[in-house]
Amino acid sequence: MAAEERLICASGDLVDAGDGVRFEVLFGGAREPAFAVRFDARVYAYLNRCAHMRTELDWKAGKFFDAEGLLLICSTHGVAYAPDTGRCLGGPCFDGGLIRLAVEERDGKIYLREHDNG
Repeated sequence: MAAEERLICASGDLVDAGDGVRFEVLFGGAREPAFAVRFDARVYAYLNRCAHMRTELDWKAGKFFDAEGLLLICSTHGVAYAPDTGRCLGGPCFDGGLIRLAVEERDGKIYLREHDNG
């Protein structure tokens, strides 16, 4: 079965290592908060939940990166994640990582491939 797509945002809404765009996704039968960011010119999307505890990462809507724009940071626990893989790089994440979501950028837009998630 082909993946269903849903528009998340325009490509221009995501600046490299800048603010992310929040959205909701159906994951495991429930609506979950998620976000998309741009890093090294590519778009990545994840469930908006820390691997340590199920709290949202951003300290203010869309603020996911550290001050240098190199890591995604959980504002509650200080866990650091690689923006391109979601892998935990430090903090109380118990060898976990962010749950990556399938996204595609084309024709100036970012799409979520919903069938591929959860």
